[in-house]
Amino acid sequence: MRLWRTLLLLLGLPPMVFVYAEAASGTTAKRFPGSEPAQARPQSTLQLPPLPLWSRDRQPPVSLLPAIPEGKTLLMAKVEEKFASGEQNFKAGHLDAARRDFNDAVDWMLESGYDPNGDPRLSELFRHVVDSVYAYELQAFRAGDGFQETPAVPAPIDEVAEMTFPVDPRLKDRAEQAAKNTSHDLPLTVNDEVLSFLNFFQTPRGKAIVETGLRRAGRYREMISRVLKEEGVPQDLIYLAQAESAFQPLALSRAGARGIWQFVPWRGNEYGLKRSWWVDERQDPEKATRAAAQHLRDLYGLFGDWYLAMAAYNCGPGNVQKGVERTGYADFWELYRRNVLPRETKNYVPIIVALTLIAKDAAHYGVQTELDQPIPYDVVKPGRAIDLRLVAETIDVDSETLRSLNPSLLRMATPDDPTFELHLPKGTAQKFSAEIADIPPEKWVSWRRHRVEAGETLTSLAKKYHVTAPAIAAANSLGRTDELSSGDKLIIPASQPVADTKSRLVRYRVRKGDTLGGIADQFSVSPEELRKWNGLKTARVSRGMVLRVYTIGGGPEAVLVHKRAPVGKKTGASVNTASAATHTKKTP
Repeated sequence: MRLWRTLLLLLGLPPMVFVYAEAASGTTAKRFPGSEPAQARPQSTLQLPPLPLWSRDRQPPVSLLPAIPEGKTLLMAKVEEKFASGEQNFKAGHLDAARRDFNDAVDWMLESGYDPNGDPRLSELFRHVVDSVYAYELQAFRAGDGFQETPAVPAPIDEVAEMTFPVDPRLKDRAEQAAKNTSHDLPLTVNDEVLSFLNFFQTPRGKAIVETGLRRAGRYREMISRVLKEEGVPQDLIYLAQAESAFQPLALSRAGARGIWQFVPWRGNEYGLKRSWWVDERQDPEKATRAAAQHLRDLYGLFGDWYLAMAAYNCGPGNVQKGVERTGYADFWELYRRNVLPRETKNYVPIIVALTLIAKDAAHYGVQTELDQPIPYDVVKPGRAIDLRLVAETIDVDSETLRSLNPSLLRMATPDDPTFELHLPKGTAQKFSAEIADIPPEKWVSWRRHRVEAGETLTSLAKKYHVTAPAIAAANSLGRTDELSSGDKLIIPASQPVADTKSRLVRYRVRKGDTLGGIADQFSVSPEELRKWNGLKTARVSRGMVLRVYTIGGGPEAVLVHKRAPVGKKTGASVNTASAATHTKKTP
């Protein structure tokens, strides 16, 4: 009877049809205790309307009762569906989603209980999925962090804005005197609200926040001053950025605001700050400064008061406008006293005023710090996607230097955008342009450079980068027997596609005496790859543990393990993906 109910529900028929269906099938409705009639009632004959029912001697329409796929067929359909989803996410740049889809596709095959080699269809599908997934990995950036978003840092405003502090009466006279003796183009009100934050910024924790901001301000002060002047807004608005982020381009608030000026996504977009998988211009110091200056200028035009403009910058002009309408006062301190603003916004303006007072007379408040110097840079337009590690290896700088010069980049790659401007250390643009010409542009996301160290050979480099020695020799016009000289810089081509090298996925059962490094050597992979593929936090492996290993050309006597075998830890296949997902041509 449940089948009838389910089918009729799927057909979208009204509840009364259940009565007809039960009567037609000769079943008796179940009654709750106490619901039985006092005496038997005569049965009446139901006149059934035409219904989409079928007799027992006739097969139901296929559209109503589809045949349940046989187990292997259903598994293959689901794996193909998940794999297709992974490819679609990969090509769209949704790399985390692609990794999850690929992991599921591989795991479902391995853990289904079916032997992939026991059925030609399963074997073909298994080979296709595993080879394709690994091919994506080999075509991608080889380092595991290449597609992880740049780690953000907490925004200081989150920590300070929700605090309350006592007022130190001894600070008032000093603060009022300092306010009179310093030049300023924003009002500097000294009241209990401002004094409470002045008191906090005298504590060890508060002083550390101030000193960090003042130090980092040196790197951006000249640029910010220029942009504020060009946009026609007060110079003292620079201290809003100090309150928001302590001049940290990677600052991220709990509300999702980013960058020096802490724009939320939709407001940043309103002022021209673009966001993509690769770039977030809210983290571009100069572009974000210009957007902030324009936004603050618009808010001042709306309210005619810089304190109200700053409050609206924090909580939105709509909230401030409602406060003004409710109270009839277009004055921040009146709105503060009447408690019509969010708590964080009430503290926001006093924090900025307190930081302005301290920054203008740091010695008076016992704050001492050396300012960071602006970092000069060259600007180049690569014209297409390029791995930052390749850039770093080309101009002989470390990757972190490039990341600090390009904080708007979310990942270790530039976007495939001909207009994107890449910042390089001053004086390196010419070297970059000359040396990058040795590598075909379509290989910039997958090829690398390597400076030879003493004792390294083509064979050792081939093992390190998972590519053949002849491929390295060919890329650098070397003979197989040529010796490498320490200090030489070689081009390292991308690893060969799996289909060409007969890669396979195996599961290796750890034996007594095995170490992670020893197992890695057996399969010509690195310990880091083994840890990544198996989700290991340490290099320790235990006897009986089963490890997933991707091998090239097979490995030594590997143990293939299926669902019923004990598994040390369930993991997914790791997939690294390239910044330019469309660049999937085979390398020589």
